[in-house]
Amino acid sequence: MAESATPGEASPAAQADGAAPVRRITSADLRASLAEGLADFRENRGDLIFVGLLYPLVGIVVGIFFAGGRNLPLLFPLFAALSLLGPLVATGFYELARRREAGLESQWYHFFDVLKSPSIVSIAAVGVGLLGICAAWLAAAAIVYASFFGPGSPVAVDAFLTEIVTTQRGWMMMLVGNLVGLAFAVIVLAVSVVSLPMLVDRRGNAERAVATSLAAFRANPGVLLRWGLIVAVILVIAAIPLLIGLAVALPVLGYATWHLYTRLVDREAI
Repeated sequence: MAESATPGEASPAAQADGAAPVRRITSADLRASLAEGLADFRENRGDLIFVGLLYPLVGIVVGIFFAGGRNLPLLFPLFAALSLLGPLVATGFYELARRREAGLESQWYHFFDVLKSPSIVSIAAVGVGLLGICAAWLAAAAIVYASFFGPGSPVAVDAFLTEIVTTQRGWMMMLVGNLVGLAFAVIVLAVSVVSLPMLVDRRGNAERAVATSLAAFRANPGVLLRWGLIVAVILVIAAIPLLIGLAVALPVLGYATWHLYTRLVDREAI
């Protein structure tokens, strides 16, 4: 697996807090990681079985359940929460990318081999942390809505949308809500961009993996924020056609994140 063309020195902060040494990367690494992620996707198209069925199905169920009544204001935040959990779902793609890199057989059913990982308890621990972040995001979204519209809510989709897009308080709520959501997305990015692929790659504990992820983010804040923006744009575009586009977007992004991890972390020092 090719590493960054111009890897930087290991971050002193990474060594001080028990994290593995990390590298500084550039936008060229983002482009290379995406290209390699697309190549992996072309090699493993059977993965569409999972993502193509799972995410649209979950999204449709969520949409039906929250399409009316008091739960309606949480519809968009819930869709956003599904995106925040994307790194956890992507662990199967990290495993497939790892196998392909190692020259091992990499068929669609190896997606589930991550469940046999020696680090599965640590992976689950990070997953619980991400679930906690999602729960905090949903609570924050509910507070933002209630602060602008009070405890009540429209019971019909058309009335709700009209209130949101045609009133000043609706626009202000969207602005504040998106800013709050952005903060949660950055937290998830910083916590998961390295931790989950690192745990798939090597036996380890959740604390060190998360510390390494945070160290990588501190060493590359601008580049990784650009990465987060790229991921967000791809996911939004992919979700437009009834979430079906996620069948392609999630595997590509999962594989690409693996290759980004290999550029960010000195794996020999793990």
